[in-house]
Amino acid sequence: MSNRKWLIPVIVVGVILLLIVFPLVGAYNDLVAKEAGVDQSFADLDAQYQRRADLIPNLSAAVKAALRQEQAVFGDIADARTRYAGANTPEEKNAAAGQMESALARLLVIVEQYPDLRSNENIRDLMTQVEGTENRVAQYRRDYNQTVTDYNVNVRRFPRNLIAGLFGFDAKPLFEAEPEDREAPDVELELDETPAATG
Repeated sequence: MSNRKWLIPVIVVGVILLLIVFPLVGAYNDLVAKEAGVDQSFADLDAQYQRRADLIPNLSAAVKAALRQEQAVFGDIADARTRYAGANTPEEKNAAAGQMESALARLLVIVEQYPDLRSNENIRDLMTQVEGTENRVAQYRRDYNQTVTDYNVNVRRFPRNLIAGLFGFDAKPLFEAEPEDREAPDVELELDETPAATG
């Protein structure tokens, strides 16, 4: 019997590992995977934001070439692109993307009000690409919010919230539209109605 005294501490250590350490390691690894999923989901959304940021100057330039007014809209687009390029965090990028979305909406209103612009083949092709990008942005935002929600639930659920707090897993922000982005853009066009000089 004395030969088996070592067996009791081994069994105790084994039980501790099974009941405490392994579940902690599993929960930690699951939180790491979910946080990585949030980062990947935002990277996917960010790629669509970047595609939009790359397309808008082309559309803007095509519209500007056809329409030499509404300089404020073009300035807003340039400011939004600059702000997006300088954004470092997901929150800053989402805010800058919202500003770009607002400027784009005003630009699209201008295009809709000018039949000559809508019939321009370059503008029409660019608008098709922008519309496709906007659809992808909307889908990636939904995916991002779903991934963040799943992660945030795991960070808050007991006993994982203890592990999350211990290892610095903080809740992530959801993408939310800015209040001004929820309103339809208001664009007032000042048409140059002076008759062209006849020669």
